Amino acid sequence: MTDQPYDLRKIIDELKKQPGQYHETNVAVDPNAELSGVYRYIGAGGTVQRPTKEGPAMMFNNVKGFPKTRVLIGAMASRKRDGMILHHDYKTLGRLLKDSVENPVKPIKVSKANAPVQEVVHLATDKNFDIRKILPAPTNTEYDAGPYITMGVVFGSDPDKTMSDVTIHRMVLEDKDTIGMYIMPGGRHIGHFQKQFEKLNKPMPITINIGLDPAITIGATFEPPTTPLGYNELWVAGALRNQPVQIVDGVAVDENAIARAEYVVEAEIMPNETMQEDINTNTGKAMPEFPGYDGDANPSVNVVKVKAITHRKDNPIMQTTIGPSEEHVSMAGIPTEASILELVDRAIPGKVVNVYNPPAGGGKLMTIMQIHKETEADEGIQKQAAILALSAFKELKTVILVDDDVDIFDMNDVVWTLNTRFQGDKDIMVLPGMRNHPLDPSERPEYDPKSIRFRGMSSKTIFDGTVPFDMKEQFKRASFKKVDDWKKYLK
Repeated sequence: MTDQPYDLRKIIDELKKQPGQYHETNVAVDPNAELSGVYRYIGAGGTVQRPTKEGPAMMFNNVKGFPKTRVLIGAMASRKRDGMILHHDYKTLGRLLKDSVENPVKPIKVSKANAPVQEVVHLATDKNFDIRKILPAPTNTEYDAGPYITMGVVFGSDPDKTMSDVTIHRMVLEDKDTIGMYIMPGGRHIGHFQKQFEKLNKPMPITINIGLDPAITIGATFEPPTTPLGYNELWVAGALRNQPVQIVDGVAVDENAIARAEYVVEAEIMPNETMQEDINTNTGKAMPEFPGYDGDANPSVNVVKVKAITHRKDNPIMQTTIGPSEEHVSMAGIPTEASILELVDRAIPGKVVNVYNPPAGGGKLMTIMQIHKETEADEGIQKQAAILALSAFKELKTVILVDDDVDIFDMNDVVWTLNTRFQGDKDIMVLPGMRNHPLDPSERPEYDPKSIRFRGMSSKTIFDGTVPFDMKEQFKRASFKKVDDWKKYLK
């Protein structure tokens, strides 16, 4: 490792040295639906409509309508690649993130001269200013409400500048200086700050930072209770790299920007002002979301007025993602794993070995918990662990419990437990009438009028695939001889 500060370009250089992890093309591609359509086949994975697969991160060097710029997609669309990026075993990334939250490293301020993202400045007062011509923001499908910033880390503070935070939101380019931003109600600190500005009837200054070290992007998706109000998730990225994130004063708004980003949009969220998300298309759709379905266009997203765009001089990189892809699983799932581990380690230490939020749940809806039962007194502890996770993280819908001899990263192994260590009449626990993620399309009163009174309610399900402690001897897996030098037979 060198002392060069971490940024997206440093990570790309590292990935180029790893076989099969990075690919770039000079073939011309249309950012309107085609770019995402191409990557769907090459490496999107996740809950994307089949056929899709896990593949390399991909750089498009020839984006129609946007000379001298590039678009990167799928940087984090592989759990194993995430491990390479963070220099850690991919199976224990949840614990790495948990430890990073507990040992924060705060950002440092640098001068504009030391901020590559401010090498080029476009001010909204310029005669020809148009965000749609500066930002090569793709549309995922032909039905999207417009070009979306899907990996923009929003940096904002409270009105008194006593607290700041970073979060990721879906943001559609509506016209030459306007963005529609969807801020999901509850839980997000940026939304809390924005409500404070609204009460004062003042616009909220923000920066939207694009093209970042994945340590920043993954760290930014933590939510309460793991990172309470006043905790800025940039501190997590600093801990992951053992190197503070560099920030810089904005050029047009009173807010910080991430100095080594590729692009920064400087803007203000307007107070008490909303607009129709799909005002330009009227398709009723926003963009594909992590459960694998098109998100409904919101009739009243926040209005964001752009004041400036800054970017690097040398072929800046627009970073984007496909909503239901494996990349979302990484960004949403790994921090959730860390949060669950932090909770259960405090409540029932030593009993939950590991946690995995798989692609089948988009990183949000499902978790697999690996349980260690040491004595008969541990019987039942597995259900308590599941209930703890469901209580703290309302977006979880399904918990699968397995023993510590099961590989939670191998869905065949997980489903095997449900066929050989599970009886449906005994090992399913259903908790009806709870809150869940509003993007789950099954959470409608017409789907289940008895338990779903309002949109966003759901039944939560626990599948207990652990063996009763007093029957462990009857469920020993077939044991094979260990051969340390087995690879020589492949030569």
